[in-house]
Amino acid sequence: MGFREEYAAHVAEREALGVPPLPLTVAQTEEVIEFIKTGEYVEEMLDLLRNRVSPGVDDAAYVKAAFLNEIATEEHHVAAIAPEEAVEMLGMMLGGYNVKPLVNALNSKNDKVVAAAIEALSHTLLVYDAFNDVEELHKAGNAAATEVMTSWANAEWFTAKEALAEKITVTVFKVPGETNTDDLSPASEAFTRSDIPLHANSMLAAKMEDPIGTINKLKELGHPVAYVGDVVGTGSSRKSGINSVQWHMGEDIPGVPNKRTGGVILGGIIAPIFFATAEDSGALPLELDVTQMETGDVIDIYPYKGEAHKNGECIATFTLRPNTITDEVRAGGRIPLIIGRGLTSKARSVLGMGATDIFLTAEQPEDSGKGYTLAQKMVGKACGMEGVRPGMYCEPQMSTVGSQDTTGPMTRDEIKELAALGFNADFVLQSFCHTAAYPKPSDVKMHHTLPDFISMRSGVALRPGDGVIHSWLNRMVLPDTVGTGADSHTRFPLGISFPGGSGIVAFAAVTGSMPLTMPESVLVRFKGEMQPGITLRDLVNAIPHQAIKEGLLTVEKKGKKNIFAGRILEIEGLPDLKAEQAFELSDASAERSAAACTVRLNKEPVIEYLKSNITLLESMIEAGYEDHRTLARRITKMEEWLKNPELMEPDADAEYAAVIEIDLNEITEPILACPNDPDDVATLSEVLSSDRPTNIDEVFVGSCMTNIGHYRALGEVLKGEGAVPTRLWVCPPTKMDEKQLTEEGYYALFGAAGARTEIPGCSLCMGNQARVADNAIVFSTSTRNFDNRLGKGAQVYLGSAELAAVCSLLGKIPTKEEYLELTKKIQGKEGDIYKYLNFNLIPDYKLN
Repeated sequence: MGFREEYAAHVAEREALGVPPLPLTVAQTEEVIEFIKTGEYVEEMLDLLRNRVSPGVDDAAYVKAAFLNEIATEEHHVAAIAPEEAVEMLGMMLGGYNVKPLVNALNSKNDKVVAAAIEALSHTLLVYDAFNDVEELHKAGNAAATEVMTSWANAEWFTAKEALAEKITVTVFKVPGETNTDDLSPASEAFTRSDIPLHANSMLAAKMEDPIGTINKLKELGHPVAYVGDVVGTGSSRKSGINSVQWHMGEDIPGVPNKRTGGVILGGIIAPIFFATAEDSGALPLELDVTQMETGDVIDIYPYKGEAHKNGECIATFTLRPNTITDEVRAGGRIPLIIGRGLTSKARSVLGMGATDIFLTAEQPEDSGKGYTLAQKMVGKACGMEGVRPGMYCEPQMSTVGSQDTTGPMTRDEIKELAALGFNADFVLQSFCHTAAYPKPSDVKMHHTLPDFISMRSGVALRPGDGVIHSWLNRMVLPDTVGTGADSHTRFPLGISFPGGSGIVAFAAVTGSMPLTMPESVLVRFKGEMQPGITLRDLVNAIPHQAIKEGLLTVEKKGKKNIFAGRILEIEGLPDLKAEQAFELSDASAERSAAACTVRLNKEPVIEYLKSNITLLESMIEAGYEDHRTLARRITKMEEWLKNPELMEPDADAEYAAVIEIDLNEITEPILACPNDPDDVATLSEVLSSDRPTNIDEVFVGSCMTNIGHYRALGEVLKGEGAVPTRLWVCPPTKMDEKQLTEEGYYALFGAAGARTEIPGCSLCMGNQARVADNAIVFSTSTRNFDNRLGKGAQVYLGSAELAAVCSLLGKIPTKEEYLELTKKIQGKEGDIYKYLNFNLIPDYKLN
């Protein structure tokens, strides 16, 4: 079968799925070029070459750019493509492999080629170091280069695009209540995320009947369809959720196959990370009252007036935020706007022009004259300032960037589209923790290809089976620095992280900075003494428990209150926690919908942690992990900090949006999150006096919320009890934990209890691989308990490993008395049980 027959079969196969064909591979691109050269099926092949090859630094883009360059330079003549048409096609490739040919075309003797090159480069933003080549040509008197430089300086790449309309008419597609990112991008379909159209087929499939059919019928009304919900985008930092919304409600991007931009998202509340990801992607997210909007309504939105009308009457008002969002939408997203503004600024500098007023400038807050919080100082340091005020727009340097495997392929695509062959962030880590246990064929392929892609750009790639990204990435963080990651649980116990979607993570890795409008902070201050049987996980749940008591958080979705949403959670009062313990607190800030989290620690546990981590990083180099130069550079920076170990402190007069005090003396029984909402927290007594289910079918001890101490505690409670009546899952976060627990005999205890042990990684947590039984009642130590996340119809409690152990033994939620009695086995052994891995204290430590 020839190429055309094979490709037609592929198109038919994809049509049956309701999606377009995949972008062309390298081999397919070469076949298309051969047909064009021989003059066969020319129109068909030109369409494929023009529209079905991914742009940037995709491998197929390299083949396409090389061929078009041969035509542009007239080294090769093709009847179907004139030299200037080749240049025009090069101009659709965003950046990367097309830029050098375009710059060279400025010197062509063919006037049509030069004119086409000027036009193409004037609207190309991803030129990177090639800017210097254009500058040199300009200074050497090349008129075409001067014209390009002038166009960049005048921001014609921006002004040529249509401004956001004064009036936007949309048809409402409303999802009542809360939409989380599991609804928009189901974890069970995570392996398809980089195939945007195919993955978009799964949007809302578990939440409502025929959502895609409904959207398609609404489109027949002739207006764009807007996504509307009471609470939209809670949960993880999945750009795949935005990708799905944009695929069904956005518009095509010329020259970029199988991806869309634009779209309108209306929410009573829009989760902060989701809002930012929408900004990055060119959508228009608006927070406003949606109670008078129903599916099928036709709504007129007046962005500049801040009004939404139905049947000629104003039904809601809103304020555009940030104030620059109209520029973001016009530019095709916040990321291209940032890159483009930088290009314009550089060009104006070359031409001796002053600052431009073409772009809106971010509104900056007044300086209150008060002190700074810990988070404000950390971000300030990353911006070269003493501190930053809430509401201030800034672009902090990213010291540490993380990428995990269900978002890694998307991040790779975004990096290719950014035309990047290297990282400017100091440390970039890629993990394989969500797909190692039960890899699908697409996962296996990714395991073989993604590590080289990352390490060739100076990133560090972990290996399948190494364990959870956060448990590793935390060990690579520098104190008082700023980072990000394409996983909402990238919440460092040291420094601060602002997680984001795969697009902004790619941008941070490539450029070494990220855009940030500094959020306000909420201070949570613990006081008093921990009571017997109470764990750190209980303190995690005590935060929303106290906020509910104070009227700062509600469980109900309509008119929901959440003091933490979009703010930074700053925690103090537990200064002697080990870093692994501090991460339990910072990690769970994701479930509060907080933008970030800091934990104020004394320097002694930080010193202990870094000394251990240096040994781990050294052993990674010895074990052949790449990029070894990046690992070595991070070791050097850790050693430099240890020479003068000082930590930032908040100022005494720092201002907070709220201060919540939690008295440890008053927490006398475990607190857990109830099915199926991490905000719906209750004590054991409150659970047992309610109508919530109390029998437990399955128990999961695993996820980034756990560390080695939790598994020792689990083993101690299980010891001598025989097989448990529940299905017990045990999955330590790293292979180092697994090895140590095995050597200490705990795996023998898990086996005697009949536990199902999983290879280190995420296991049940996201539900993309292993799943609990349908409709099971589950107790889990994992991060979230959204509907259908761990299993179809599952009702999931979240709490401590200690409580999990008791639940697994009893097959039910225990009383306070039962819990305290069964956990007496831990008493007196705390020093040995909650002892963390200090690799520097293990003689001749080697990473196996």
